[in-house]
Amino acid sequence: MRIPVSALIGMILTAGFVLAAIFADIIAPYPLDAILGGVWEAPSAKHWFGTDSIGRDILSRLIYGGQITIFVALAASLLAFSIGSFFGFLAAVQGGWTDQILSRVCDLMMAIPSLIVALVMLSVLPLNLTVLILVMGVLDSTRVFRLARAVAMDIAVMEYVEAAKLRGERQGWVIFREILPNALSPLVAEFGLRFIFAVLFISTLSFLGLGVQPPLADWGGMVKENKDGLTYGKAAAMVPAFAIALLAISVNLVADWVLSRTSSLKGGRGG
Repeated sequence: MRIPVSALIGMILTAGFVLAAIFADIIAPYPLDAILGGVWEAPSAKHWFGTDSIGRDILSRLIYGGQITIFVALAASLLAFSIGSFFGFLAAVQGGWTDQILSRVCDLMMAIPSLIVALVMLSVLPLNLTVLILVMGVLDSTRVFRLARAVAMDIAVMEYVEAAKLRGERQGWVIFREILPNALSPLVAEFGLRFIFAVLFISTLSFLGLGVQPPLADWGGMVKENKDGLTYGKAAAMVPAFAIALLAISVNLVADWVLSRTSSLKGGRGG
């Protein structure tokens, strides 16, 4: 199987971000909140990206911020796919009132912009990583539900699924052994896109002050902290924004390649 150059570049960049997040404690040259020099120092051999508004090393905070950003986005995406896929498959297999109720609840949740709902919920809930992940995961599960339901409804009419039902297989068997393996490819392709939306979502919340809270750092919060550096002509202040864009591009390159290989749903084999 030949991998396109664009997808290969995306894989290398994505792997680099993930490895940097995993080994942040080893890679980062300085502690997260260590004040090391003057305000807005220019990039140098000691501080590759310079220092921020209170003299902290931007590179170190970028690495630690990537760890938090990727962890929260990944956990929220996994939660969204777990909830959305399960209820989407359930709606497709059950049909009838179950499908109607779940679909209308999903429509109701999607009728209000996710950012507004998140801001309202986070303004009254404790601000910690667990709450952030839960709020983001539940809100994003509605998009996954729609996709999972649409894919599962196409698979549910296949002969092997009907044969499983006629054999008397339980609903759990039909969902996890017949539908899930054959719906996995489009869901995996969608996962990359939803992960990037989660990165942008947590970055937006942090920029607005309702995301990751100090002493922790994430890229959206760093953009907020460093935006005043542009007033002084410090381009390094926008390094976190560049990191968000680069991560989005690299993951999208991989997701586009996966999506191109699974664009047409093919009938699989029963389990």
